[in-house]
Amino acid sequence: MPKVGIEPTIPREHEFESCAYASSATPASALSILIPAQKVKMKLGIIGLPQSGKTTVFNALTGTNTPPTASAGRIEVHTAVVDVPDARIDTLSAMFKPKKTMYAKVTYADIAGLESGAAKSGISGTLLNQLTQMDGFLHVLRCFEDENIPHPSGSVDPQRDLNAMEGELLLNDMVAVERKLERLKDERKKGGTDKVLNERQTSLFERLFEILSQEIPLRDAEISAEDEKQLSGFGLLTRKPILILLNLGEGQNEPQIQPVHPCIQVSLQGKLEMEIAQLPPEDASIFMAEYNIDEPSLNRMIRLSYDLLNQQSFFTVGEDEVRAWTVRRGSTAVQAAGEIHSDLQKGFIRAEVVSYDDLVGLGGMAEARSKGKLRLEGKEYIVQDGEIVHVRFNI
Repeated sequence: MPKVGIEPTIPREHEFESCAYASSATPASALSILIPAQKVKMKLGIIGLPQSGKTTVFNALTGTNTPPTASAGRIEVHTAVVDVPDARIDTLSAMFKPKKTMYAKVTYADIAGLESGAAKSGISGTLLNQLTQMDGFLHVLRCFEDENIPHPSGSVDPQRDLNAMEGELLLNDMVAVERKLERLKDERKKGGTDKVLNERQTSLFERLFEILSQEIPLRDAEISAEDEKQLSGFGLLTRKPILILLNLGEGQNEPQIQPVHPCIQVSLQGKLEMEIAQLPPEDASIFMAEYNIDEPSLNRMIRLSYDLLNQQSFFTVGEDEVRAWTVRRGSTAVQAAGEIHSDLQKGFIRAEVVSYDDLVGLGGMAEARSKGKLRLEGKEYIVQDGEIVHVRFNI
């Protein structure tokens, strides 16, 4: 598939998403579209109290070498976009030998400045802007002991730190909801506003305030699709999914913590994983074998990140490109087409779909077609993880 800014070529019939047909009843006329640069579907913010090892974890996940420094309340954000490791893409690339192989992407952001007491009067606008841009959070809890890195609270206690950070997010949302209710009240007094909309929003935010008052994060609340629209862009932090990451010292056993509400939880030795991430691949393999580490932390965290954000991958293949796309679980074929290009969604006719296992097991598209494994699906078909999707459309 041509890169953005390069004159596109005319694809052959049966190539993947570039193919379009003027009419299913007329001879095929292949039209080319320009596929945009890979979209980053997942943005995850790494948060935690000072000295918890956020930057160390960030380096381990991204292979970067950002120096870990105490922020002292300063707002500092380091970001990195990394490929999503996927052995299926490697296999498909070996099969089709494309000019280009494109993995799915994920952004990790190391966000400093959020600490105990920050939300008493509402988190600052600059920090809140960074936090609201994230699709979810990785909350780093310090479990390691290090006399050279003093804990701001004087001792290492992951349960206490977990409760403190959850309290900060809840308090921020309570302040934000309370302010919204005050604005809605002022609007009613002044008049000239949409009374029906005001009443609906007032009812919604009163319910949210009641939930937060019970120290329940809003991600656990049942919110209708219509109310979801009302809340889009409002920046409520407890609506975002959160993954708890226990940052262990070398050889340390995982401590027992009790999250108040269900969440995904994982542990890793942050400093050790960071050292591995910065080694050449051959040295990293030896190092991992020595410490009985089955795979780099990035691979494991990516899979958990997909679960956290309810995402999955589907693939497009061809001689020009093999590429992974990220889509929300439960998405239809026409929604998946839109992830590739808006024109494919607008002019969607059908999708040719084959499972990864069938394609690899049979050895290619021609074999999958001859064995009846390449299926024609319509707009409402629910795309499954790992499927190869060939979209045909009309413009």
